[in-house]
This record gives sequence, structure tokens and C-alpha cells, in this order.
Amino acid sequence: MDYRNSLLHVVNCSNRNLDKLQHVQDNPARVVCNSNRSTSAGPLLRSLHWLPVRQWIIFKLAKLCYLVTPFQQPGYLADLISPYCQSRLLRSSTLKLLSVPPHNLDTAVRRFSVAAPRLWNSLPLNCRTAPSVNTFKIRLKTFLFDST
Repeated sequence: MDYRNSLLHVVNCSNRNLDKLQHVQDNPARVVCNSNRSTSAGPLLRSLHWLPVRQWIIFKLAKLCYLVTPFQQPGYLADLISPYCQSRLLRSSTLKLLSVPPHNLDTAVRRFSVAAPRLWNSLPLNCRTAPSVNTFKIRLKTFLFDST
């Protein structure tokens, strides 16, 4: 279920398909918690520290962005995103924002080069400035849990 799910954000997966994936995630949560089928899966997911599917997709895409930004690896993704550069020094220069390329079509919003920087820029500053991958994952997961 975890394989390439960050692509689901980029390809703009339908709500119906995401709901199906959520049901697939809910059933193992019930099994692990030894609950019956009528038990709401939301509290079970929280007790297991599992993000719901929609937040997990955001988590994976943001983590990929974090890995690409400082290390410029993999190169084929690093070529698609660039830091936001201002013409003069402003307070926002320390926010570690990414540049969102101009786009006219609705389908262009789904490209990695547009979707990843938009998602990255929407994250709180403490996530974007995390000193390590593990710290970033902890902060991001906390942010996503608090936003649900």
C-alpha cells in the first residue's frame, strides 16, 4: 500500500479511489487492535500512529521534497524544483521556500514541479528547517496529525 503513493497526489487521484485505499488501511488497523468491523477506524489509526491515506500521501511527497532540496538527489527530481530567490534581501528569505513555476492549465498543477513546491511552501517553518530527516519526519507527522 505504501509503494509509490506520493504519485497519487501528483496524478490527482479521485476521492473515490482514495476512499477505497482508506478502507484497505482501516481493515488492518481493526485487526491489529482486535476490534470488530463496526468500530470506527479513526481512533484506531491514531492509537497506532498511522496517518490516514490522504495525509500519508502528503507525508511521502513532503519527505521526498525534503530529501531533494538539500542533497539535490535524485538529479532528475532536483532539476524540477528550485529555491525561491528574491531580487532583494527580505525577512522571508529565511523561510526556505521553493519556487512554484507559472502554469496556465489545470493539468499543470499535478506536475511534480508544481505540486511539490506548493506542498512544501504550505508546511510550517519548523518542518522546512528541520536539521535531519528523522526530525523532519517527526515534525511533519505531528503537524499532519494535528491538522486532521
